[in-house]
Amino acid sequence: MENKTIKYKRATKRVKQLKGFYNHIKIFVVVNLALYLIKSGWIHSWLPNGFPRASYYFDWINENFIIWGIFLIFHGLLVFRNKLPFFKNWEKKQIQKFMEQESKEENKYR
Repeated sequence: MENKTIKYKRATKRVKQLKGFYNHIKIFVVVNLALYLIKSGWIHSWLPNGFPRASYYFDWINENFIIWGIFLIFHGLLVFRNKLPFFKNWEKKQIQKFMEQESKEENKYR
């Protein structure tokens, strides 16, 4: 019974992580699409009269896309860290390394 509860909690946590990542992707796409539409001039006719339309007002949009994209990549790596073979192999190597160090420490004093 207790084992099922632990598995359920782990699965629930995993689903929340995936849902958060997918929401992050959706928001990234919608916001950056809107910013690029404003920057390109496609929706200037819908903007209010006082809204700046000069291209230099929107120079920061490219940097926003790059920086936010980097955060999105890190978020993806964090969420899918158990699915990527690099992280599995790294974890196994680290466990083996620490086990060997412990064995050496134990044998050192015998």
